[in-house]
Amino acid sequence: MQRPKPPRVFVTRQLPGEALARLGAFTTLRVWEQPLPPPREVLLAEAREADGLITLLTDRVDEPLLAEAPHLRVVSNVAVGYDNIDVAACTARRVAVGNTPGVLTETTADFAFALLLGLARRVVEADAYVRAGRWKTWDPSLLLGVDVHGATLGLVGLGAIGAAVARRARGFGMRVLYVNRRAKPELESELGLERVDKATLMAESDFVSLHVALCDETRHWLGREELATMKPGALLVNTARGPVVDQAALEEALASGHLGGAALDVTDPEPLSADSLLSKLPNVLLAPHIASASHSTRGRMASMAVDNLLAALEGRKPPHCVNPELFP
Repeated sequence: MQRPKPPRVFVTRQLPGEALARLGAFTTLRVWEQPLPPPREVLLAEAREADGLITLLTDRVDEPLLAEAPHLRVVSNVAVGYDNIDVAACTARRVAVGNTPGVLTETTADFAFALLLGLARRVVEADAYVRAGRWKTWDPSLLLGVDVHGATLGLVGLGAIGAAVARRARGFGMRVLYVNRRAKPELESELGLERVDKATLMAESDFVSLHVALCDETRHWLGREELATMKPGALLVNTARGPVVDQAALEEALASGHLGGAALDVTDPEPLSADSLLSKLPNVLLAPHIASASHSTRGRMASMAVDNLLAALEGRKPPHCVNPELFP
């Protein structure tokens, strides 16, 4: 009796850790080896033959792709967010969707706070100043920043990452405000948080840090009107998704001096274009979407993505399933 062929899987990038070696033992595995994402035509060609895809947030999985992929049973995203995937279209075609929640919470919160501190104390500017040979003497007015301890932090979103940032802020004696769909009385009691409306958070926060998923409701959540009501000189940190902020409005607020600065791990689009005003403003700190980029966390994310994919290929509900209704 002829043994069935192993399922065919396409992975859109090399992943850290040992997860892909484990996946290769159970599947016919193809991996895109180039540093940039696979072109759309390559992704379509691979999807036509694939039983499973492991994708990154740079890979768009939409109805046109699904229509070309008759064998596809699962799309496993190596990310918490999945705004690159049309989940409704996947569900309609009985394609399971997996993601990697929880594992990157603390690592992302570390980085959000690193951006906050780096921006407030002008760390990147100071490094460049020294390397350029400009440091001649101690100067009492050189590279003055703003204090973090005792300042007011406004959190937009109080999910796991927002709460982890709030815990870090407590160590700096910060007053922490938050806006969220639902009140979090337990966290308010534990961390001394204050739930406020959007206008209050904008007006009273010295730092605003964004921690919401990207959806229709949050796209351009921070626009020209909201930026205008922010406290003059306030600093913005974004480790969520670039389109949560109206980037053109942000550039205006930074260039005018109304905002003191912005630290951005995410932009719109990604990567940021070379001629973007953000890359030219001295009060902007930029990072290439690396909030979860530690060896441990990225390795665990890859392992979770493989677990999700293998479960679905075996007909089981993935451990972290975005559309669990497919598995009654």
